[in-house]
Amino acid sequence: MDPSAAGTVGDLPAELDAFVGRTAELGALTRALRSARLVTVTGMGGVGKTRLALRAAARCASSAQGASGGVGPARARPRPWAWVELAALRDPGLVDHALLGALGLTDHTMRPPRRTLLEHLSGRRLLLVLDGFEHLAEACAELVAEVLRRAPGVSVLAVGRRPLGVAGERLFPLGPLTEQDAVRLLAERAAQQGVSVARGDRAVRELCRRLDGIPLALELAAARLRALSPDRLLERLDDRFRLLTGGGPGTLPRHRTLRTAIGWSHELCTPAERLLWARLSVFTGPFDLEAAEYVCSGDGLPAGDVLDVLGELLAQSVVCREDTPAGVRYRMLDTVRAYGAGWLAATGDTDRLRRRHRDWYLGLATWCELEWFSPRQTEVATRIEVELPNLRGALEYCVTRPEEAHLGQYLAGCLWFCWTGCGRLAEGRHWLTRAANLDGGHAPSRLKALTGLAYVAILQGDTVPALATLEECRRTAEDAASARALAYTEHRTGCLALVTDDLERAETLLRSALRRYGELGELNSAVLMGQVELAMARAFQGDLPEAVRLCEDVRRVCEDHGERWSRAYALYVLAYAAWSEDDPAAARALLVECLGSAHGFNDLLGSVLALELLALVTVSEGDAAEAALLQGAAGALWPSVGLRLFGSVYYNAPHELCEARAREQLGDERYERCVRAGAELDREAAVDRALGRTRASAPAPLPAPRRPGPRQGADTREPAASPAHGGGETTG
Repeated sequence: MDPSAAGTVGDLPAELDAFVGRTAELGALTRALRSARLVTVTGMGGVGKTRLALRAAARCASSAQGASGGVGPARARPRPWAWVELAALRDPGLVDHALLGALGLTDHTMRPPRRTLLEHLSGRRLLLVLDGFEHLAEACAELVAEVLRRAPGVSVLAVGRRPLGVAGERLFPLGPLTEQDAVRLLAERAAQQGVSVARGDRAVRELCRRLDGIPLALELAAARLRALSPDRLLERLDDRFRLLTGGGPGTLPRHRTLRTAIGWSHELCTPAERLLWARLSVFTGPFDLEAAEYVCSGDGLPAGDVLDVLGELLAQSVVCREDTPAGVRYRMLDTVRAYGAGWLAATGDTDRLRRRHRDWYLGLATWCELEWFSPRQTEVATRIEVELPNLRGALEYCVTRPEEAHLGQYLAGCLWFCWTGCGRLAEGRHWLTRAANLDGGHAPSRLKALTGLAYVAILQGDTVPALATLEECRRTAEDAASARALAYTEHRTGCLALVTDDLERAETLLRSALRRYGELGELNSAVLMGQVELAMARAFQGDLPEAVRLCEDVRRVCEDHGERWSRAYALYVLAYAAWSEDDPAAARALLVECLGSAHGFNDLLGSVLALELLALVTVSEGDAAEAALLQGAAGALWPSVGLRLFGSVYYNAPHELCEARAREQLGDERYERCVRAGAELDREAAVDRALGRTRASAPAPLPAPRRPGPRQGADTREPAASPAHGGGETTG
């Protein structure tokens, strides 16, 4: 991958079956992407826009492309890409967050996500694919226009049912398949069902013509060929489904045909299958069997029947099965889902089903919050990532209905570990702010959202709002007589003091909060983070023995409970102490483990802190060039975290010492070259490098320097994120 690419980007969506036809269109689209910076593939639902874009993006990713925008000499390196699926997104305010997620970016700062995106994309060469944007067209158009203006190396492939309307946009309207390709598609999809179709058969060709060569309609027809011959399918199109063509005189015929195809598949379903189809439309992303059984059962569909009925919908291509890191999931194509939603609305049952959907995901979030402090922590992180589209749907339902406000506050607060520990801090602030601003009439739920919001603001370095929110937390907790909320409020206030270098106050508040936790019998990742933060405050004040004692206790508790996330921060403090006591080998071993855990959780703050300290350890071992490279890699990540090293005297001292020693050994020119080389690494490559997976053994170690102290006369700075951050809590 081009080292100037945007962060680590995941694989293109897998193609589960063969790509049929479209040879001319694929070539034309690929050429368009080489000569224009914005290409929008438009067409009706079901015509195959996404499949064509997927294949074109794959071709661009695997072949050498021209310089940005196709202007200039050919380059020998493949073009990096990012695929952003927007169909399940309903809130325009989350478009920027969706792009951050697709680019693998985590931003802990108070900056708007748009600024983070633009700063990251500036100077990079990237193909950005936006799929299913039409319901968010205005927000997407504004974003794309700004990206194209501010990031000249970025090109955009948009996929939707309408143009974006951005200057310079090249439209690529996609029509139906040719008759030859339509017949081939029908035959190949029928063969997957174990049915042999004669491509020269009159009825087959007539069926493809009547379905206007629309891929989705053809695939639905192929699923029916197990039970009905092509002649019988034609008969059914001729009579029973004539009323399902839909639309007025101005509606395009193939739009009506697609409705005919979906409606015809719907009509051929049993009543139970139609009922499940409609109810499944409340899911806004992949769902598992248990969720379907809970949300969709009852009133004519027993829970025990859901599996069999779902299996029939799978066989008819109404529902797709996919393997995810969290296990098997199911989803409906957006067009099919929209059709089911229309039937659900017609029955007047939409609100009841959305409440059941909300209940399931509220329960899931509660379970995940509890299991975060357990050996299932990694499983929880993986599952939350897969379930996020439906969690967003549940949050949106709650925060847009006054009677659901308290549940929205509870749900947003339950997901603290997702926002702070799994790389979604900016999105967390979005939901926590919306929830906390509502009057749900339930103090414990609002406290849960407020304490989470305060912590997110601290981690983003947004001190003034953090202080205001903490003060509101304190007043509300006192009015509600909530000892637990008061403990968390004091803890958060101590964390704020720590990142603003008020160490004595931080120590006082953190010790008091830990005492309160002990009296309440509270023990979880958040409590352990409070102990790690106290240890860091003691280490910065020179009391290494107590810092080590506190973090060894955290490590023991984490190992007893299978907790890995807060343990990583304890390892960071232990590594700081080991280096300070002239034991770089021990410090390296601790930091390698710390970095591996933090990166595994997509915790950018923990990762960049470990990289910074590893750089100092590396220069202590005698490899100044590698230390400078690691500093460059860390420096490239800090803009997505906040003010470099939090603007803290204490955190800056090791960084400055590492830089001084590396410059002394390398000279200014070579040091800067090494830093630039490190800055070109994407996050995955930087972590691999730091973990020793891509570099040779270091030279023989040199004596370690003495532990740094605070700089003199440097007391004006902006705080940013906490060195050790943890969770939202249960406040009632």
